[in-house]
Amino acid sequence: MDIQSGFIAIAGILALSALISLWGGLHDIQSARRMTFFRLRRQRIAGGWRLLGLAVILAAFAVALPVFGEPVAYLYFPPSPTITLTPSLTPVPTITLTPSITPTPSITITPAQTATFTPTSTPFLPLPLLALFQSNVTPNPQAVFSPIQFTTSGNRYPAISPATVFQNPVGHMYAVFSYDKMAIGSQWTAIWLRDGQLVHYETLPWNCVGCGIGGAGFSEWNPAAYEWLPGNYEVQIFIGDEYKTNGRFIVRGAPPPSPTVTPTPAIPLAPASGGTPAPEGTP
Repeated sequence: MDIQSGFIAIAGILALSALISLWGGLHDIQSARRMTFFRLRRQRIAGGWRLLGLAVILAAFAVALPVFGEPVAYLYFPPSPTITLTPSLTPVPTITLTPSITPTPSITITPAQTATFTPTSTPFLPLPLLALFQSNVTPNPQAVFSPIQFTTSGNRYPAISPATVFQNPVGHMYAVFSYDKMAIGSQWTAIWLRDGQLVHYETLPWNCVGCGIGGAGFSEWNPAAYEWLPGNYEVQIFIGDEYKTNGRFIVRGAPPPSPTVTPTPAIPLAPASGGTPAPEGTP
């Protein structure tokens, strides 16, 4: 090992020792704060400060030795000249092989089908529903709604026995949610979709008097039993024309059959007492 390497090694050892001493001093000072007896706490704190002072001294030596110690060492131990080896012969390549034929790919494989990803659009209100708006109150853009829960057990929130799959016959369906920062009188709309087709809607000014700007609300649909066709249903909530939240559920099983009206046959009247038949009655 030469002089320069030796000083670098000593400086590294001193720096490591300074870090250990620094960590020990900080640990003693912090642990002393949790000690009950004053004399022991003072002794522990004093020991910690001594370790911190030792860390400063070791760090100073780690910096000073490579900067000032190495030139002093060269005064007493002058470096000896080092012989530089010079190669006598320089090899020169005589022949460079050049490929004569470069293979060229003849066929480029092109995939027969390329997958195209279609972005999902944000839900929007149909134009006929926009024409039904009645409110002149500007909706609060900071209004928020929770995800929708579905139940057939009432309009309370949180929903009673919520589900995402319902078996026919379904009956009265409630879409319940919570909300905040709603402006009284602003137009709100709930649309019900089955497999992407509109089957029911509600649109009216927000008239929850006494509810405040936050609370719970619901939308409901109670069609005839035979109208609950199986499929994928979705409810979307809008404030003004801005989409806020949605929820989905599935209806399975065939609905009850649609009721049919059976015509009543005409009942002929009995002949009159004079032997002349009376005209037939009208059903």
